[in-house]
Amino acid sequence: MPIYEYRCSSCGHETEVLQKLSDPPLTECPTCGKSTLEKLVSAAGFHLKGSGWYATDFKGSSKPKEGSQEAQDKSENKHKQEAQSKERQAAKEDSKAGKEPSPTPTTTKAPVPATTAGKAD
Repeated sequence: MPIYEYRCSSCGHETEVLQKLSDPPLTECPTCGKSTLEKLVSAAGFHLKGSGWYATDFKGSSKPKEGSQEAQDKSENKHKQEAQSKERQAAKEDSKAGKEPSPTPTTTKAPVPATTAGKAD
């Protein structure tokens, strides 16, 4: 139920009343008793909650706090993506210029030595 504001035009008394939308507007002032009470137009303050509403409409920033693990992970991912993008761009420019693409660094794992566990001498 909304809260409506009323002001008496004769005595200046202001009041807030909780009413249904279907209720008729009040006309009689509770202070002076005259029928000069008028409904005021005011901004409604409400917060939409529940499923179906966008979470970003009323919440603060959704950015992770600086120094948090999530912020560090996002920063690292951003730097990796930027580096990959630059490598792709350089490869495109090289191929347009007729150059051989520069080899990308790869990592290889060292072979694992065989174990002699369980063998009898």
